[in-house]
Amino acid sequence: MKVLVDTSVWSLALRRSPDDLNEKQAGLRRALTDLIADDRIVMIGPIRQELLSGVREGSVFNRLRERLRDFDDAPLTTEDFEVAAQAHNACRKAGVAGSTIDFLICAAAQQRQIAVFTTDKDFERYASVLPIRLYEPGATQGKAEVP
Repeated sequence: MKVLVDTSVWSLALRRSPDDLNEKQAGLRRALTDLIADDRIVMIGPIRQELLSGVREGSVFNRLRERLRDFDDAPLTTEDFEVAAQAHNACRKAGVAGSTIDFLICAAAQQRQIAVFTTDKDFERYASVLPIRLYEPGATQGKAEVP
């Protein structure tokens, strides 16, 4: 199963020293490393942009950009953006707020029938309204996804 890795997980793995991670965070970092090794990562442009945004030092930006170029972007379609708008509307109707990028992530995952790997608790709220699956490292495949 392919997995769309959210900015929160990438940031944890790429911007934090392994020595500064608690046990749970270290486990998430290992899970990302395993997904990379198994060639199960899906990247989309908006996540790449979020990761690169705010990097002040040019050499750090260039190094991160080069590392991320190992992952091709899944092309986003008109339908992805339409589904994202529908997701926004459905969540808003249910009293669940979210960002444009988060709903695009949900739509991209939903359209490709892949799970989202995130530490952002907002996605649990989205999953209560939307047909998205959340990836849980270490869980069996049947339990790794939230309907």
